[in-house]
Amino acid sequence: MRRQSTAVDGQRRATVTDVARLAGVSTATVSRVLNRNYPVAQATRERVESAMRELGYVVNAHARALAGVSNRTVGIIVNEVVDPFYAYIARGVEREATLGGRLCLVCCTQGDPQRELAFIELMHERRADAVIVVGGSIADRAYTSELARRARELDADGSKLVLCGRPPLGEHVPTVSVEYDNEGGAFAITDHLLMQGHERILYLGGPPKLSTTRDRLAGHRRALELRGVTPDPELIQPGAFSRGFGQRRMAELLRDGPAFTAVFAANDMVAAGAAQALEEAGRRVPKDISLVGYDDIPVAQEMRPKLTTVHVPLEEMGRQAVRLAVSGGDEDDWREPTTGALRLGTHIVVRESVTPRSARNSRV
Repeated sequence: MRRQSTAVDGQRRATVTDVARLAGVSTATVSRVLNRNYPVAQATRERVESAMRELGYVVNAHARALAGVSNRTVGIIVNEVVDPFYAYIARGVEREATLGGRLCLVCCTQGDPQRELAFIELMHERRADAVIVVGGSIADRAYTSELARRARELDADGSKLVLCGRPPLGEHVPTVSVEYDNEGGAFAITDHLLMQGHERILYLGGPPKLSTTRDRLAGHRRALELRGVTPDPELIQPGAFSRGFGQRRMAELLRDGPAFTAVFAANDMVAAGAAQALEEAGRRVPKDISLVGYDDIPVAQEMRPKLTTVHVPLEEMGRQAVRLAVSGGDEDDWREPTTGALRLGTHIVVRESVTPRSARNSRV
């Protein structure tokens, strides 16, 4: 004889059949309400949902997975959840996923590409509707090949790998991507400093092998060259995207480094650390040294003086990542093409941390 499902307290769990009987509909209709994979009249949907609440019905996620039904989740894979850059993108993903009745699962790689690949596999096993990988990627052929393979496997099962803020994997790899004008933002903020008379601009921070750093440096160098300024290799000081790195490296450069009149910090957290080191050394921003950042996270407005920086639409990137991956809704069969990309713009936010160069504020 078939054994009844039981809850933790010993009571029998409600089944789809129980819900259907109470709502006066077929079990197929209950399934359609649960899976949102077929149109159901609003009154019928409300009757089924009312019956579920009354019976305390809980969806068996494992059974749904075995049946080949998506369990309505979106996975997001980030480097570090406490970093505001990732946190704001994750918030956009979560809010958009919630609007579609989806659960958002967040995984942190701590910068390990192998953990990223493992998390993609895990999200695939859980039949996530989309797997969103956020932030720059390393230039490694084996890693890129593995990522492309996982993208194809996800696509074959009706899911999507979404590249958020990172370069594409190739023309024939089935992904969608949400980018921002990373190089253009770096060009614009560098040109802003050049227009203020600064030619000795220190570029500080950003892991050198990361695509994000490569793009920002490309924009920075392009602005210098277009203004006829020869880039000085000593003024390029890559490193971590962290406040600690900014503070430590700036302190070292103030003691032993090359001359500069302005600092382009690779992100706002690096800028905050650099500002701390400048203050500790008795250097005033912007009177002695002008300072700019990138991302426009809250710390940019909390700094004194407030930081001039590049605004990146972080939360909107997260929202668009979900929309691209699961657009068309669940009530029709239309899907986005297997390859697509969206690029969002960046712009400078001018605040108080830059002043025109004068003979007095030249760092020697």
